[in-house]
Amino acid sequence: MKNILVVFGTRPEVIKLAPVILELKRHKYNVVLCNTEQQKELSNQTLEYFGLKADINLDCMRENQSLISVQCRILSALDKVFEENTYDATIVQGDTMTVLCGALASYYRKIPVFHVEAGLRSYDIYEPFPEEIMRQMTTRVAELNFAPTEKNKEALLKENISPDKIFVTGNTVIDALFCLSDDVLNESALFFNRNNVPVNDKLILITAHRRENHGARIDRILDAVEYLVKEYSDHTFVIPVHPNPNVHDKIHSRLGKYPQIKLLKPLDYPYLVYLMKNAKLILTDSGGIQEEAPSFGCPTLVMRYETERQEGIDAGVSVLVGADYDKIIDCSEEVLSKSRADSRLKTQNPYGDGKAAQRIEKIIRNYFAN
Repeated sequence: MKNILVVFGTRPEVIKLAPVILELKRHKYNVVLCNTEQQKELSNQTLEYFGLKADINLDCMRENQSLISVQCRILSALDKVFEENTYDATIVQGDTMTVLCGALASYYRKIPVFHVEAGLRSYDIYEPFPEEIMRQMTTRVAELNFAPTEKNKEALLKENISPDKIFVTGNTVIDALFCLSDDVLNESALFFNRNNVPVNDKLILITAHRRENHGARIDRILDAVEYLVKEYSDHTFVIPVHPNPNVHDKIHSRLGKYPQIKLLKPLDYPYLVYLMKNAKLILTDSGGIQEEAPSFGCPTLVMRYETERQEGIDAGVSVLVGADYDKIIDCSEEVLSKSRADSRLKTQNPYGDGKAAQRIEKIIRNYFAN
């Protein structure tokens, strides 16, 4: 039996790793779950929805810490994890500080690193910051790179990554959507009813949290949102507000006065899925939502100037608008001027078919067999 350490710390990592973890457990691997708790409450809460619980919690975050200090803290904590246990491989997902530290700590111990969601690239080291560099560095030490799409594979090949280390699997975020039971989704409907959030065909979901959108950019985004709120006063605008004070305080001070805007705390994963499923339009700077929304046919405006998820742009399921006031308004009005039924997208999700975890387990099995 192989011992596999799975390192994660944020809610998106949990969502995208849960299908892989469940598939590995189904095939009788000894899977050890290590949560750096980069997003402490969100990550642990999301684990519960998949029937999972961390074996190791590292509690690495402190208030107002720099990127350097959090990297040092996570690396030091992971060093003790590797010192106290023996593992045959380490799995990381994506592009967070936890991913980079998990990969480095494993590499320093000469333990193979398996990278889920490898090969995403914007080729701008400050968009997204610091994630672009983190995923590029993780690639350099990974033994297996699980690329969601052919475009991701091409990016890795251009960086001279050996073809026998690259496997196109689809994105596990699509698998995760199928892991949610009907009971969980029904509870989501009750949650919004209890919180007086009308979920109907005039719902707009907005999320904004990325570091590069702090400062002047968030002001331009909020200017555009205010305009849309006034022009489409019969619509409901739902904003799960990120706890970072650079985002939280500004959103509440600017938008709290509008009754048709529902400012919520960060939502549990199934609640967010329920909103995506029912939204007429999504405005977001999130990576995961770019991948999930096409499964529900929901038009999505990406409030970033670069995206490593170009497949959605190419397929026409999402549009890059950055923090450009005019683009946000023009593209939003193109959707909002129609009924929800008339604005739905018919294109298949370009990011996966819900079988990525099965492919990943089979590749891992073959790796150890050889």
